Amino acid sequence: MIKLKNISVSVEGKKILSNINFDLKPGEIIALMGPNGSGKSTIALTLAGHPKYQITSGQIILDGKNITSFSPDKRANLGLFLSNQSPITIPGLNVTSFLWQIYKNFHNNQKMSLLEFRSWLESEAKQLEIKNELLNRSLNDGFSGGERKKMELLQMLVSNPKYLIIDEIDSGLDVDALKIISNKINQLAQKNKMGILIITHYNRFLKYLVPNRVLILEQGVIKSSGGVEFIDLIENNGFKK
Repeated sequence: MIKLKNISVSVEGKKILSNINFDLKPGEIIALMGPNGSGKSTIALTLAGHPKYQITSGQIILDGKNITSFSPDKRANLGLFLSNQSPITIPGLNVTSFLWQIYKNFHNNQKMSLLEFRSWLESEAKQLEIKNELLNRSLNDGFSGGERKKMELLQMLVSNPKYLIIDEIDSGLDVDALKIISNKINQLAQKNKMGILIITHYNRFLKYLVPNRVLILEQGVIKSSGGVEFIDLIENNGFKK
């Protein structure tokens, strides 16, 4: 379980989040919604350990361990994965080589050979409708927005995390890509009991990846929470009820 206990966060001296409290349990899906500038992405980056986001009070507990001061790599090694809102290009970093190194790091006890890994990777990429040629390019080099988001999901499949933070993965995706990504995440959530935090502005993603709970964030504070009925309320009335 991930527990955020009275978390307040500042960026360059400006307070962004105030006394955030919620739990994310294994197998649970939580949707975090709110207007632009409410602090949703700040929660994602704070969970991931971005050094720009300074925790001024409170604690983050991951499976009973206080990770508040942990670096991003240590959090990742404990099973936390952030799917970035805007995946970056890294020239010279071959996709397959990169994913092979990730695989070796996270699968010490049951490793495939490189040949087996390549075969598995190509199979997973095919299911996500990622062209094989992209696996031989530099990471995200010349990729479309949808291809970048699918590549994030492929990285997640390789690392097999316990907890997945999805920061607006639906932005810029067409309906077909959204269905492909949602179906794969649903399969993994059910198979691996993965806890998932979905950060989104829109309800269309939540039609495919249905949350157990919805949290509404406004001006850095969780204003309300409830079940899936909140999604229709927001759709019809916006965030100001």
